[in-house]
Amino acid sequence: MIERNTVPVIEIDESSGIPIWLQLRNRLIYLIRSGYYQEGDRLPTMRDMAVSLNINYNTVCKVYNDMEDDGYLVSRRAKGTFVSRLPENMSRASEVEELAKDFIRQCREMGVEGDEVIDLVARVLHPEDAARRNMRIVFSDKGDSNGLAKGAGRA
Repeated sequence: MIERNTVPVIEIDESSGIPIWLQLRNRLIYLIRSGYYQEGDRLPTMRDMAVSLNINYNTVCKVYNDMEDDGYLVSRRAKGTFVSRLPENMSRASEVEELAKDFIRQCREMGVEGDEVIDLVARVLHPEDAARRNMRIVFSDKGDSNGLAKGAGRA
């Protein structure tokens, strides 16, 4: 068990469109999953975290409470906030599902809903298909030897 009194390097991008609390939450989860913070490690106090990152104390409080609800952290009165034991049954599939939930939550907070999210994922997952859907091929007798009209391409 390590007591980490200093705040790790966390960069908050206020211009990203992603809420500050979500940026902080995602970074802390990454630090836990990557092993920087391990079970039993004490996190910086909410006040220290807020001052170090120059963000509102209530924002850090929201993140810590949210992560405690999700099982990443445990608070001990007058002792601090500690990394909890991650559930043994947290398989890779459930980790990926949690990432998907976070992504969808972020999209909704940015005003992107339902089918737009699905389309976005499909475009990123299969960019070659997205490019094909944006192409319009025109067949013509006046084209080159393969039958494509000159200038055929994006619609």
